[in-house]
Amino acid sequence: MMNPEKIKLGMAPIGWTNDDMPDLGAENTFEQCVSEMALAGYAGCEIGNKYPQDRAVLKHALDVRGLTVCNAWFSSLLLSRPYEEAIDAFRAHAEKLRFLGARIIGVSEQGNSIQGKLDRAILGDKPVYNEEQWRLIVRGFNEMGRIARDLGMFMTVHHHIGTGVQTEAEIDRLMASTDPERVWLLYDTGHLAFAGVDLMTILNRYGSRIKHVHLKDLRRRVFQRVAAEKMSFLDAVRAGVFTVPGDGDLDFAPVFAALNQFDYQGWMVVEAEQDPAKANPFEYAQMARAYIRQNTGL
Repeated sequence: MMNPEKIKLGMAPIGWTNDDMPDLGAENTFEQCVSEMALAGYAGCEIGNKYPQDRAVLKHALDVRGLTVCNAWFSSLLLSRPYEEAIDAFRAHAEKLRFLGARIIGVSEQGNSIQGKLDRAILGDKPVYNEEQWRLIVRGFNEMGRIARDLGMFMTVHHHIGTGVQTEAEIDRLMASTDPERVWLLYDTGHLAFAGVDLMTILNRYGSRIKHVHLKDLRRRVFQRVAAEKMSFLDAVRAGVFTVPGDGDLDFAPVFAALNQFDYQGWMVVEAEQDPAKANPFEYAQMARAYIRQNTGL
């Protein structure tokens, strides 16, 4: 069983409205999203595109529902924008999150990502960084990590499908090349499984550098279709490749046990982007909450 004084549960809003495909959940409002998160028993959330831009307005809306922001996605554009522009954007993002009460910043390099490209097969066309690109990313991530540390926060890298940090070897290189006091790992079960990476290999290897956890399940029968039909990432999401923990085919018991062994302290966030018209977000939030309670005691 897990210690509720060390681990909190959060929910990502992407089950209500998809940031990359706004037609998925276009009918769902911000107020509905955060109210249902609170009703389902979650203590925190990440940030979606329908959230108020004014940070004071957002904080109030979450405070009255007993929610706090635990993390928010940051698209790093080191490979497509001037270096200082990318760093300045990160600093502004970090300062906003700190105001909202978050201590985690989830970063993914999106400068040449294919995750949003409908004409690219997600399992065959991913970018592979050359040596110059690796040097730039390591430099930028280390600087972002310094900025976060100076703010009393943690910069975590989200290994993500469709990017240059996706495979086991790429995660290994990232961890070996960056400063362990500045750059941490955002551990995402769904993206590891999608990439064909063993969940426990990464968790056991980098448990001490994991500062944020995304709990996402995978439907293997859908994944087989994704591979056979050479789907894009967005088409895979529409097809229902992801779901909440306990509804798919991943075994979370060893994940929970290993996190306990590493004395993980922080947030575990349920994140399972799918079509809310097919997977009612409130029902699936409740389903995941019950599964986690049953398997962790939280």
